[in-house]
Amino acid sequence: MTVLSRRELNRATLERQLLLRRARMPVVAAVEHLVGLQAQTPHSWYAGLAARLEDVRPEEVADLLVRREVVRIALMRSTIHLVSARDCQWLRPLVQPVLDRDLFSNFTHRKPVEGLDMDELVEAARPLLEEKPRTSKELGALLAEHGRAAGWGERAPASLAYAARNRMALVQVPPRGVWGAGGAIAHTTAQAWLGVPLAADASLETMVVRYLAAFGPATVKDVQTWSGLTRLREVVEGIRPRLARFTGEDGQELFDLPDAPRPAPDVPAPVRLLYDFDNLLLSFADRGRVITQEHLAQNYLKRRPVPGFVLVDGFTSGEWTIDRQGDSAVLTIRTFRPVPSAATAELEREGARLLDFAAADAPAHEVRVLPM
Repeated sequence: MTVLSRRELNRATLERQLLLRRARMPVVAAVEHLVGLQAQTPHSWYAGLAARLEDVRPEEVADLLVRREVVRIALMRSTIHLVSARDCQWLRPLVQPVLDRDLFSNFTHRKPVEGLDMDELVEAARPLLEEKPRTSKELGALLAEHGRAAGWGERAPASLAYAARNRMALVQVPPRGVWGAGGAIAHTTAQAWLGVPLAADASLETMVVRYLAAFGPATVKDVQTWSGLTRLREVVEGIRPRLARFTGEDGQELFDLPDAPRPAPDVPAPVRLLYDFDNLLLSFADRGRVITQEHLAQNYLKRRPVPGFVLVDGFTSGEWTIDRQGDSAVLTIRTFRPVPSAATAELEREGARLLDFAAADAPAHEVRVLPM
């Protein structure tokens, strides 16, 4: 089999992620192509679309949330993702084992719901959530009250609400996640919000193919890391005849769609500013196709808040933050090492573009590029 170098994997992945050139496509189409954006923060994920699409504005994206064409819901890795309404219907049933594992391995919430009939919990929670969206605090209090009458005993309200969140397809409703707005995290069921049932025939094979289209070439472990699901080897084996196969520099078998683009390793990769939890950085077992040793040395797993990240020549090369200073919005880029003057100029242009997207209301903008 053909051996793909780290740079070849890098360029292929950037192409699939719409990061070699900005795409001209509707936002919903882009979100579906990417199989969603990780979106546990209310607003930072908007920058992920700004990095990938031409002529997109945050207000346009926010309107899609309000109109229910996209939703924020716990999916892959039991983490909140932004997905289209269509993808929500079939993705959510497939990742139920991930949310089950999260619930029953959670140190805080496992014991308070031990022995509780989860079907009974769902039956009690559904009418409460479909009557109107509720916060976890509201839902937990109502479930605890119901449980005392139903013979559940005394159960921690927060754990009852968490169990409902993991056992049911619950969307976070606006104004949470809407650009320029704020609000408590309130949930209702995806079925009530979207007006359609979840898919009864969702296919893991479809999930794997969609992943490869957005992230390939990739190993089975990569698909499992992205989704949070285990035992996907047999799923991949079932579609092996339909897939192209390669080998990485480490000898790992890589799978891909036969007609998917795989650019040459010397194709230029423009500077891009990624958001804090960009799926490009989180969706592989081996993240070396994008993440550098200098990046790992910063120990971002333990840093809060997490900054945005800088790609130079397709690899992580620094971090960025936006701060409001009086009437100015200042975007500061700190690189892991000095970059050539041409790259510095490109960083300044990309920073100015992001400020125009994310801080259009600020009278003045400033971009600073500094070594770390």
